[in-house]
Amino acid sequence: MKRLLRFLFLFAFSLSFLNASAVYHEGIVENGFTPSYYRDGTNKAKLNQLLDKKFTLINAEIFNFGLDSATFWIKMTRQNDKSFTNNILFIDQSRLALAEMYVVRKDNIIQVSPHSSSLYKNNSLAQGKIFKLPELIHKDDVIFLRLRATETFLAPVSIKDEGSLLSTFSLRGIIFGFYTGIMVIMFVYNLFLFIIIRDKSYLYYIFYILFTWLTQISIQGYSSKYFWAQGSVLDNYSVVLFSSLTLVFTSLFTLSFLNTKVFSKIWHKLISIFFYLTLINLAVLYFSGIYYAFITMQFLTITGTILALSAANFVYFKKHFKPAGYYLVAWSVLLIGAILFILKDYGVIPYNNFTIYLLQIASAIEVMLLSFALADKINFFKKENEVAQAQALNTSLENQKLIREQNVVLEKKVKERTEELESANSTLNVTLTNLKDTQSQLVDAEKMAALGQLTAGIAHEINNPINFVTSNIKPLELDINDLKEIITKYEEIDFDQDVKSQIEEIEAFKKQIDLGFVNNEITSLLSGISEGAKRTAEIIRSLRNFSRVDETDMKPIDLNEGLQSTLVLVRNNLPDNLTVVKEYGNLPKVECLPGKINQVFMNLVSNAIQAIKIKEDQKEEEFLTIKTWYIDQQVKISIKDTGIGMTEETKHRIFEPFFTTKDIGEGTGLGLSIVFSIIEKHKGHIEVISKLGEGTEFIITLNVNPE
Repeated sequence: MKRLLRFLFLFAFSLSFLNASAVYHEGIVENGFTPSYYRDGTNKAKLNQLLDKKFTLINAEIFNFGLDSATFWIKMTRQNDKSFTNNILFIDQSRLALAEMYVVRKDNIIQVSPHSSSLYKNNSLAQGKIFKLPELIHKDDVIFLRLRATETFLAPVSIKDEGSLLSTFSLRGIIFGFYTGIMVIMFVYNLFLFIIIRDKSYLYYIFYILFTWLTQISIQGYSSKYFWAQGSVLDNYSVVLFSSLTLVFTSLFTLSFLNTKVFSKIWHKLISIFFYLTLINLAVLYFSGIYYAFITMQFLTITGTILALSAANFVYFKKHFKPAGYYLVAWSVLLIGAILFILKDYGVIPYNNFTIYLLQIASAIEVMLLSFALADKINFFKKENEVAQAQALNTSLENQKLIREQNVVLEKKVKERTEELESANSTLNVTLTNLKDTQSQLVDAEKMAALGQLTAGIAHEINNPINFVTSNIKPLELDINDLKEIITKYEEIDFDQDVKSQIEEIEAFKKQIDLGFVNNEITSLLSGISEGAKRTAEIIRSLRNFSRVDETDMKPIDLNEGLQSTLVLVRNNLPDNLTVVKEYGNLPKVECLPGKINQVFMNLVSNAIQAIKIKEDQKEEEFLTIKTWYIDQQVKISIKDTGIGMTEETKHRIFEPFFTTKDIGEGTGLGLSIVFSIIEKHKGHIEVISKLGEGTEFIITLNVNPE
């Protein structure tokens, strides 16, 4: 790459001096004219107003007035007569907005010539301004040129014959054709690559090629010859417009190609700012016209070149991104070409057909180098991918080797570990068996504890009606004996003796035993015995519900009946100040395990009674509220007490196995855990609402049909 760059520099520098005399052996100074100028800032001065004005001498063959929108009057005088048969005054600048020639002889205007559009019409519009000179110019004759430009004012002036001018046009046409051919080939080639690869760098690049070419043909005047009318709005705006669009796509291409977002955040930010400035300049061109937009465009061109070279230098040398080297060389070639192109305007290097097209040559070389850069970028990433794949393959092979080695070690360790696991598994099975036995024992203990509590209550509950029956039997027996004695006396009446006296004796006995009282007492005693029997039957019926705790078949049952049976069995444990409020709704029968659900009711009701009993601040009346209702194919049961309540921490732990708030020895901590598991087994839900000191409410939700 260094060799290529060195060769291009030497080639450009040496060619700039070839054919140095190709133009300016025909210069106006060499043809005996002395040029001077006058600046008309008003753009309104007439020739007759300037005849006595002081003109400033020009010491160069090229009229270079920089960026100035004023009208410049060029005055050319001679010291002797000279014939100019069939000669032409040629201003080599196609971008002049105004060009007129006046010939003054003895203060009289003898010729007024606007630039010719008919002379050499096939070429003139693309090259500059052409004026037919008088056949004889006397030494006192004065030639005035009235010139104005909206862009950089650069007007090389020469005198040519028709053959020389045609030769110049032909040579430049060939150079233009070569330049256009290169640009078109590069455009089509990279467009084809973009369609295949779909890399947005190629998209930005083909637009860069397009607008670079449009800029150059606009500068040379070929755009107004082949594409749009000279003097049209597009023609006037073309150089600034296309140059600005070139800068837009240059910045986009630079950001994408150099991958600045990855390689350098600072350069990415700077070039992004530059991109937005170029867009702003397009807005300036639209709203403010050519003058200010042209100044800004020149500044942005210099700034953009510096940014592009600096960013490429950083990415190439600091980040070692090889394709950036081609980018760096390409922009260096363009920069050198631009510098040499400018130097020829100041006479530092010769003004000839090569230096005139030096910028186009440099841009063509740059376009080709950037195309190489894009190709190298693809190769760079391809090589990186190949290296990555090779590294991945080597890593894979090494991993396979390690895996084989580790497999041997692993198999040995697996065998050892398997033996350990088998031993541990055996131990674990024993532990699990013991744990299941322990769990079963704990559950049985919980059942026995509940059964013991239940048995004590039932014994006391049954004892009351039994005592009532027992206490009524003795008086009933005595009353029946009295009745039997009366019956016996009636049976022993001897009708052969005095019957009346015997009847009177029986009546006296009735009065003695108070037969009416005996009859009433018998009725009362029988009623008491009947009530005791009914209460005993109710208790037995409730017990029968709890005799199915270990059933495994789902049955439809009435939950209200189960709750009522539970209350019957715990009635003996109710404190005197406790009122049971029953709000039973109309429930459908629920598919469940009856014994398990009754166990849930018994546990929750017993806990509620216990919570009320241990409450220190007993109210005159405490409440146990049991409520049931049916909604949305679900049955809900609420068991609410006015007991001691619980804290949030306790509420979140009450369903944990072995968690209890009772003293040691008073509970297993499995009651509510069993409740939770039973409800979960029925695919139900249990909710706890509690506040410390105010009481607790358990809300059970069961599906009518759990399946």
